[in-house]
Formats: sequence, C-alpha cells, structure tokens
Amino acid sequence: MIKRILVALDPDADTPIATQYAMDLARRTGAEITGLAVVDTKHIVAETGIGGSIGALHYAEKIRRQMTEKARDIAQDLIDTFVGTLDEAGLPHQELVMDGTPADLIVDALNFHDILFVGRDPHFFYNRPDRPTDTLARVVKRGVAPAVVVGPSLRPIRRVLLACDGSAPSIQTMQRFAQLQPFGTDLTVDLVHIREDTGEAARHRADLLLHRTRTYLEAHGFQALNETSMEGDHTAERLLRHAEHHEADLIVAGAHSVSAVRRIAFGSTTHALLDQSTIPLFLYH
Repeated sequence: MIKRILVALDPDADTPIATQYAMDLARRTGAEITGLAVVDTKHIVAETGIGGSIGALHYAEKIRRQMTEKARDIAQDLIDTFVGTLDEAGLPHQELVMDGTPADLIVDALNFHDILFVGRDPHFFYNRPDRPTDTLARVVKRGVAPAVVVGPSLRPIRRVLLACDGSAPSIQTMQRFAQLQPFGTDLTVDLVHIREDTGEAARHRADLLLHRTRTYLEAHGFQALNETSMEGDHTAERLLRHAEHHEADLIVAGAHSVSAVRRIAFGSTTHALLDQSTIPLFLYH
C-alpha cells in the first residue's frame, strides 16, 4: 500500500515528468506527495575552498554565501512550481527545502516514504547543472524504498519487463514491485531471464526461477504474465531489445550495488540500462 510518495526536485527537464508520474500514482492511491529540494552545501564549500591569506578566506566566504543564496533561490523556485502544480491538481502535498548532501537527505526522507520518483541523472548542485554526481547510485544503494527513475517523457504504464536473474537484489525488487503495485495489477508483465550458461542444468534452473516468480506475482493479483528465457551475454542490450520489441513501458530490475561509484555501484547491467533506456526503471537494492 502506498500512502507517501517522494519526488526529488532539481532543475533538469525530467523533474516535471517525475512529478507527473507521482501525481498519477497519488490519484489512484490517495497518497500524499512530498517535494524535496536540496541545496548542496557540501559541494558549494568544496568549490569555494580557497586557502591562503585572510583576504582570500574572506573572498571565499563571500562567494560561498552568494552561491548558497543563489542555490536557495533556485530550490525555492522548484518548490513554488511543485506547489502550484499540485494545488492546481487538488492533490495533498508537502514541501521540504534542506541544506546538506543530496544523497544523504533523500535517503533520510525516503525512510518515511513508500516510493521515490527521480530523474535519471539528478544534480542538485544548482550552480553547475552540468556537473555529474553519484547521487542516484547512493540513493538506490542506501534507500529503504524503491526508486522509479523516469524517462524523457510521460507514458502510461501498461506493459512491464521484469528482469529475473535469481540474485537477492532481483528477487527483493520483484517482491517490492508486487507488494506495492505502484501501477496496479492490470498490467502485462514479461518475465525475462538471460543466462550465459547454455547447459541443460542452467536451463532448468532458469525455468524454475521463472515459474516461482510467476507464482509469486499471481498470488499478488498479477495475471497477464509471460515467461522468456534466453541464452547469451550482453544482458542489458538484450533486455533493452526485448523491451523495445514488446513495447514495454517500464523495466523492473535489481540494482547490484557494491560502491558509491555509479558504474560499479549499479553493476554493468543496471548502469547500461540507466544510460541507454528511454523508458522508466523501477530499481531497488
């Protein structure tokens, strides 16, 4: 059951898309939406860390104040837009503007929400919107609730590709998706397993995994389920081709997380999905 939805607000073009997805979910569930804007004071301090004379330190402090004030203005603009959109739609909401490290603050807020909607590459360092960050990797790695990473456009979620590999993150993600049912149960769900091992035993293990996954989803009300087992490598590429061929609207995948560096944090498959997928991703660790 979803009662509280979190939306991470930043100046990128995908924030309005994340907000719209959250609004669609709120309309169906009666949930409240929280808009969170973060002023990344840690990076501001790092950017203005000028050493040397007292004069240099005074100048650095002045620049730091100016950058922080500008960032707070941008954060407040994001909040004002969020409030206007939710008020017009007549949906319950609350807003937060916080200073600190974005990943830490999002993870903390997510402790008291059921699901997060976020852009594909959130920055939050408003003075440098082109600056890459590892915010998303850290949020998915540490968050107690799943994240929906939105695509470049809003689309109804009618068909889902659920990647099954038998790993703990994959199974936990499947369970959270089935339990929360963020897009309802009236969906077509394609269960896809890709294995490098071409042996008979590996095929039987894949068939058993798909069967057990199907049984679990059926117990939670999903009925339109398809099973596909494929051999080969290049997992992300195969998943994306399958999603495109079957016109999937969402990919559900476990995020294999072992460090804070994005490519390593997500594992090569999830990293490739984030880089190449044009449809939303439901991620959980």
